[in-house]
Amino acid sequence: MTVLTRFTPFRSSTRFETPALFDDLFRNLALNPAWRESGLAPNICIDVTEDDKAFHVRAEIPGVDKQDIDVSVEGNQVAIAAEVKQEDRQKDEREVCAERSYGKAYRAFTLPGEVDGERTEARYDKGVLTLALPKKANGGARRIAVG
Repeated sequence: MTVLTRFTPFRSSTRFETPALFDDLFRNLALNPAWRESGLAPNICIDVTEDDKAFHVRAEIPGVDKQDIDVSVEGNQVAIAAEVKQEDRQKDEREVCAERSYGKAYRAFTLPGEVDGERTEARYDKGVLTLALPKKANGGARRIAVG
C-alpha cells in the first residue's frame, strides 16, 4: 500500500512554532498574535486502511455538524471539506486562552486504486468521519497470453 504523507508548513512538525512566551506576551498586551490571524484552517487528520474489497478512511473533524461536511470521490481521488463555525461569545466575556481553530478545512488525497463512487458510504459520529470506499472491479482487465 502507498503511504500517504502530508506537507504542512505551519504545523508543529516544522520549525515555525509559536513559543508560549510570545503568545503570553501578546496576550498580556491585549493583542492577537499575527500567526493567529494567518488563516490557518482546522486540521483534518486521516487514517487510511484497505482490505480486498475497499479502502477505509477515518478522518478527525471535531466540532462540525454533519450538514457542514462535503465528501467527493472521483476515480481514485477523495476530497473532504468541512466548516468549523465559531461560537458567539457573551459581551461581558474576555478571552483568556484561544487555541481552537475556526474556518473551512479541506483535505484531498489520492488512493492507489480506483473507487466505485456509487457504493461509497459515509458516517459521522463523535467527531470522526468514516468512509467505506469500495474498490472498482477491473471487469475490463484481463491477462493476455503472448504467443
